[in-house]
Amino acid sequence: MADLLLALDVKGKAEAVRVAAACAGELDAIKIGYPLVLSTGLGIVKDLAKSEIPIIADFKVADIPNTNSLICEEVFGAGCAGIITHAFCGSDSLAACVDASHDHGGVCFVVCEMSHPGALDFLSGENAERMARMAKAAGADGIIAPATRPERTATLRGIIGSSMKIYSPGVGAQGAQPEDVKKYVDGIIVGRAIYEAADPKAAAHEFRVRAR
Repeated sequence: MADLLLALDVKGKAEAVRVAAACAGELDAIKIGYPLVLSTGLGIVKDLAKSEIPIIADFKVADIPNTNSLICEEVFGAGCAGIITHAFCGSDSLAACVDASHDHGGVCFVVCEMSHPGALDFLSGENAERMARMAKAAGADGIIAPATRPERTATLRGIIGSSMKIYSPGVGAQGAQPEDVKKYVDGIIVGRAIYEAADPKAAAHEFRVRAR
């Protein structure tokens, strides 16, 4: 059984609020990223919060420890419930994100392997496995692993164990299906297949049922 997270990669307040409101009752969290925040500002978090759905900032934070801490302060100060960070900047940078998230009562997820084909260049294999171990050592709440390569997600699950969560992108437009990974993960991430649907609520409901 996996939760359903919406990757709300639209631009503009009106469209974001429309989709979020339409999907109310079907989502366990909304993941926002740079396209939406750069077009609206962080104030969009308060607008989306009206739908009473937790908001996760997918900023894939990747900087020095001090900068990472400052980013987390802004994210959680705006009302987000979680943040997503990279690990490749090193254990100190990763720890800064995890510690700042927990200091603000939020959660931190760590990208170990991405879902697009180009991730195989660097974010896969031994690199991904090393980052999963780093995430576990840092006390992160979970990792990001691809639904498009379920065998890799299964491997990463074996590394982090059952005490951490896995959220898995790539379901829908990138071709993966909830059934591919739901036995390995705690949440599936769906974007275009929901927010570009003629009826986003119906699309979200279908994915929610299939993830159960």
